[in-house]
Amino acid sequence: MTTFAEHFNNKMATINQISDYVIFRCKAEGDTDLSALKHQKLLYYIQAWHLAFYQKPAFEADFQAWIHGPVNREIYELYKDKKYLYSEMNLEDITDTGVAEKLEDELKLHIDTILDGYAKFSATQLEIMTHQEEPWIEARKGFAPNQRCENIINNETMQKYYAARLN
Repeated sequence: MTTFAEHFNNKMATINQISDYVIFRCKAEGDTDLSALKHQKLLYYIQAWHLAFYQKPAFEADFQAWIHGPVNREIYELYKDKKYLYSEMNLEDITDTGVAEKLEDELKLHIDTILDGYAKFSATQLEIMTHQEEPWIEARKGFAPNQRCENIINNETMQKYYAARLN
């Protein structure tokens, strides 16, 4: 078993791997409410809390401040031709079925902890939560509520905001 420090010296996990693991974990536990929208919010919170706890990203990927909350463009592009906002994510959407064995134990523990805290909420609840939080609000500054925005949510802002919530 590798230490958490060794995890960062190794190749960082990709957002695709994290995405696959989230789908696997939610569906393996019978979560029937994993829409594409909820999936995006869970990925965001995994990254946000990893930044807060460890001052490093869990994966190299950005989130944009879209109308319905944080969205990773790469994951959006992967599913855009077969999934809509409220389309259900399924085991068939996993691109690497062996991902659970490839991720470091410490990273899986982090993801599992975030899913335990956030997967119980609906996509709409998660959207509302992100809309009340500084990182998304800051990235959308100057945009109307229903105006398209592709501004990147700043990782430093995420780290500071969520770290402050730990206290």
